[in-house]
Formats: sequence, C-alpha cells, structure tokens
Amino acid sequence: MDKKIDDFYYMREAIKEAMKARNKEEIPVGCVVVKENKIIGRGHNLVESKNNPLKHAELIAIESAAKKINSWRLHGCTLYVTLEPCAMCSGALVYSRIDRLVFGAYDYKRGYCGSIENLPTRKELNHKVEILGGIMEEECLLIIQDFFKKLRMRNKGN
Repeated sequence: MDKKIDDFYYMREAIKEAMKARNKEEIPVGCVVVKENKIIGRGHNLVESKNNPLKHAELIAIESAAKKINSWRLHGCTLYVTLEPCAMCSGALVYSRIDRLVFGAYDYKRGYCGSIENLPTRKELNHKVEILGGIMEEECLLIIQDFFKKLRMRNKGN
C-alpha cells in the first residue's frame, strides 16, 4: 500500500475511536498505533468516565500497543490521532520510542507537536519522532467543534 493511502486509512480508524469517545460524552479524540500495517493499539478519551486526567486517547493506545507486543519500546510504530497531542502525550511519544506521529487537527491552545512547541523533535531529547500534521484535518476538526457546539447548547438550556 502507498504510504499516503495508509495514512488516510488509519486516520479513519482513529476517527472511529473518536466517535466512541463522543458516544460516551467524552471529548472526541481517537487514536490507533500501527506496526507493519497492523493496528496493535487503540484508544479514545476516557477522562470524564474514568475521572482520570491520564486517560487520553494516545496514552490508552500506547499502553494497549505495548501490551500487544510485550515491550514498552514501540520502535517501528506510527501513532495516528485525530487531534494534535498535548505536552503529556507528546512526552509519551518520545518515551515509548514511537517512530512516527500522524495527526488530524492542530490544537493551537494545547498542542505540543507543532502548535505551541514541538516537543517530540527537540534536539535535546534522546529520541525524535517524525511528525505529519493536518491529515483529514477538516473532518477531525469538525468532530470536535460539533461536540463543543452541542455541549454549549446543552449547557445554555440548564
């Protein structure tokens, strides 16, 4: 498969995870980890339902992938996520040795993979992550914008 086609295919899989989060009334962010053209980890936000600030889609997917291959080192893996990772998740990309990050929408208020800072490519760190942002950006952004629009409308009614 062509790498560009792969990116769109796996981003659609991440979007499916985001929709699972939305259906649970979580911020709709979804993620998959891919190694050798196979999904080895999946995750979607569970911060609200688990009442845990660490339950970001990326961290859940990374943990799932590490269990699947029985190693915390995720060399040869690409992480696909619908929203640019925050500082916490960007650090996890580096520490888990993910080779490549592909994300959908930029997050200009919390994103640490190009928006506020570009943590996974800092020369001071012992591992660098290749980053490609903006894949299916409009679709990923609309999912989040629609979620918050509906949330604001619901809160107005209270």
